[in-house]
Amino acid sequence: MNHALILPVLLPMFAGSLLLLGARLGMPATRRLSLLSVGLQVAVSAWLLVQAGDGQVQVYALGDWRPPFGIVLMFDRLSALMLFITALLALFSLLYATRGDDTRGSNFHALFQFQLMGINGAFLTGDLFNLFVFFEILLIASYSLLLHGGGPERAKAGLHYVVLNLVGSSFFLIALGVLFGIAGTLNMADLAVKVSEASADQAPLLGAAGMLLLVVFGLKAAFLPLYFWLPRTYASATAPVAALFAIMTKVGIYSILRVYTLIYGAEAGSLANMALDWLWPLALLTLAVGVIGALAATSLQELIAYLVIVSVGTLLAGIAIGTPEALSASLYYLIHTTWATGALFLLADLIARQRGVKGGLLLQGPALLQPHVLGALFFIGAIAVVGLPPLSGFLGKVLLLHALQPGPQAVLLWPVILIGSLGSLIAFSRAGSTLFWRTGLTVLGSAERDGKGLLACVGLLLLSPLLVAFAHPVLEYLEATAAQLHDLDLYRQILTPGGAA
Repeated sequence: MNHALILPVLLPMFAGSLLLLGARLGMPATRRLSLLSVGLQVAVSAWLLVQAGDGQVQVYALGDWRPPFGIVLMFDRLSALMLFITALLALFSLLYATRGDDTRGSNFHALFQFQLMGINGAFLTGDLFNLFVFFEILLIASYSLLLHGGGPERAKAGLHYVVLNLVGSSFFLIALGVLFGIAGTLNMADLAVKVSEASADQAPLLGAAGMLLLVVFGLKAAFLPLYFWLPRTYASATAPVAALFAIMTKVGIYSILRVYTLIYGAEAGSLANMALDWLWPLALLTLAVGVIGALAATSLQELIAYLVIVSVGTLLAGIAIGTPEALSASLYYLIHTTWATGALFLLADLIARQRGVKGGLLLQGPALLQPHVLGALFFIGAIAVVGLPPLSGFLGKVLLLHALQPGPQAVLLWPVILIGSLGSLIAFSRAGSTLFWRTGLTVLGSAERDGKGLLACVGLLLLSPLLVAFAHPVLEYLEATAAQLHDLDLYRQILTPGGAA
């Protein structure tokens, strides 16, 4: 077995535990240990990304209990990609937090590591029960990170977030109970075989469990009508937490992609592609509602939060189309939107700190201390997220529209995406004119230049032009990823002796 597969889970787990036990280390040592852990995760995820290029599905069987028995980690191109996206986002988010946000409450760095443990575990697990376990780990850490820094707004948003996710966890357990009661397994590859061989009297219950899982993953992904918790939650969180949360909706998207291509995929008999008919209208409505919310936003943080919802709708549309071309385009857009929205959350905080009591509110306020630098970064971030050339958002949307075949889907998706991009552009134009042009003549005396925060924000934003510069190898990898996800026999081989690497 390749023992490196478990490192993305073990590194943050041990780092988080050390940070809890060594609470008296002092902040400088705590920061160094936390940054070292995330830096190692970047290196490991990059190495695993290279290893995934051989196209094999690798399995790590804990305790050497072979699948479908025991706990397994399943590693493929998609898992490697999600680990790398998460690690880079976490590195810049943590770097930003070390400028002082980590001192606004206790155990920030330990919670940050446990959050990464849950996210990485969700991307690696090979069975649904441990997907539930890692969901709970990342959610428990996110509850505390959301409340980090205190305040009534965070407490109110946190209460809604906790209650909704507890309901979602309950639904998740019910769905798992139904699946295990019928199939006798929760291993994803084994479930794919059992669902494809299900009898006519088992199909309705298996379908009900599948739809219940769609509700659970929809709550995590925040698509219509389950998105209402997200804008207030993301807008209320501290900047590094909100930036890290940019990957949270992608955990839901990943789960949908994994479950409804492998378990309820093309070979699932009467249950084949059961989610696609629901995802298509929900994707279009989610995208439209996200744009309307962005136009109505009263703060820069809220505007960015609604653009996260827009990205969810766009990603779901690509998944619902169901072709390898659309899937590879969606994965490219997923990389772009995760890093771009993370950078914008950091930038919004930099701007808010130079506006005094006005903060991120889209109201006339004092002049900024660094209007040219922050204005340029805002312009680049807006172009990237809206989807204008020459940055990665434009390429991602073009690839997705190009993947459509002439027909009803194209007739619907083209205007929704183009009008949605126009609406996002208007929302950013309004915000930019308010923050940078409609300002007072005085600069706040308490405002300070923030070199470390600026470095973290610029680092994340630079990933967008890099995605364009290296578009060819990136797209080659993503096309191979989409092809691998549709090769169900490759995943079923892990159930045979010697099929687990």
